[in-house]
Amino acid sequence: VQLQASGGGLVQAGGSLRLSCAASGSISGFNVMGWFRQAPGKQRELVALLRNGGDTDYEDSVKGRFTISRDNVKNTMYLQMNSLKPEDTAVYYCAGDPVYYAGTYHSDYWGQGTLVTVSS
Repeated sequence: VQLQASGGGLVQAGGSLRLSCAASGSISGFNVMGWFRQAPGKQRELVALLRNGGDTDYEDSVKGRFTISRDNVKNTMYLQMNSLKPEDTAVYYCAGDPVYYAGTYHSDYWGQGTLVTVSS
């Protein structure tokens, strides 16, 4: 399965974007899917995780502003981002079944990334 992220762009602070992560095959086999981001000069960090049972985890700075969801029929995962801030500027990546070890997340299924730029 290959993942392709899209939906990034330039938006003013306070605006919204919806990112999509489309899979070339079924995503129902993924127990966990996630969104990550990497800002210039920084390490890639977790933004949100969604487990098959519906449990979610969010990075503290995005709680209440971002919502992760998935549509197993359309084989697509989403990240709705509201009230965007300049510090949300980063390349956003999606991943299937990410695993945390050795200080970072690893996955055999990474999307290619989509750039989100939030202007002040």
